Amino acid sequence: MDNKHQKEKVIPGIDFHLLNLILKGLGQIMLQENALTGLLFLAGIFYGSALMGLAALVAVTSGTLTAVLLKYDTGNLNKGLYGFSASLTGVAMMLFFKPAPVTWMAVVAGSVLATVMQHFFLRMNIPVFTLPFVLVTWLALVLFGRFAPDLLATPGALPVNVANPLSYSIRGFGQVIFQENVISSVLFFLAVFISSPVAALYGIAGALVSGVLATLSGAPAGPVGSGLYSFNAVLCAMVFAGKKLKDAIGVFISVLLSLLISFIMHHFNITQLTFPFVAASFLVLSFSKHVNKKP
Repeated sequence: MDNKHQKEKVIPGIDFHLLNLILKGLGQIMLQENALTGLLFLAGIFYGSALMGLAALVAVTSGTLTAVLLKYDTGNLNKGLYGFSASLTGVAMMLFFKPAPVTWMAVVAGSVLATVMQHFFLRMNIPVFTLPFVLVTWLALVLFGRFAPDLLATPGALPVNVANPLSYSIRGFGQVIFQENVISSVLFFLAVFISSPVAALYGIAGALVSGVLATLSGAPAGPVGSGLYSFNAVLCAMVFAGKKLKDAIGVFISVLLSLLISFIMHHFNITQLTFPFVAASFLVLSFSKHVNKKP
């Protein structure tokens, strides 16, 4: 997920090209073309769950190798744009399904499919962000539910978190990659801040606004405090983050839209993932493009 703030960055002293591509793919989960950011993301995932960390590593590697073997665009590959949807798909498989052999097969197959879909949208120049991850995960939920329901993971009870600004502002970062704990959340925030302080601070602001509005709208305190009504806002804020007034307006509108879409999906019991972020960002970008085209 490339954005206007990023320049190519690598971890000093690391010369392994494939490793650099893999870490950038992880960094692009939050729109950061930065290998160090990706490494910190991976550390945060492993801290929260070793299985999720391993799945993220397997998935992002599978996705990156798919792009290499199929000779996808070198520029996009070097930016890590073929790794972020794949890595999110891998983590999601460990969240929704039991870690059986067929689940690990789904991690690899899902990451390959997500990469192929990402390539299609990139070629069409359609800004879909994490939509391939969303579509692949929805497909996996349908297939597992139909043919292997015994492999569906039993949802655990949400931790009891107080819905306060400190809680949902930082945990919004963690929930982007399915991590609820504070340590992972702080690591994710710092990882983004290292790459782009503007994006990180806008992400905190977006999470705060979304959490406050969710609370005022009557959303349950537990999910709000856990960051479940803030993580899509974090991503929306990073898409439009900038130093101009129009950037702040774009952030605010996209955050509002993502929260509205979250409420609608929750009402219809649809697994949200990052779809509210994808839809809200796409709508705001499309509207902005349309307005800018007017004479």
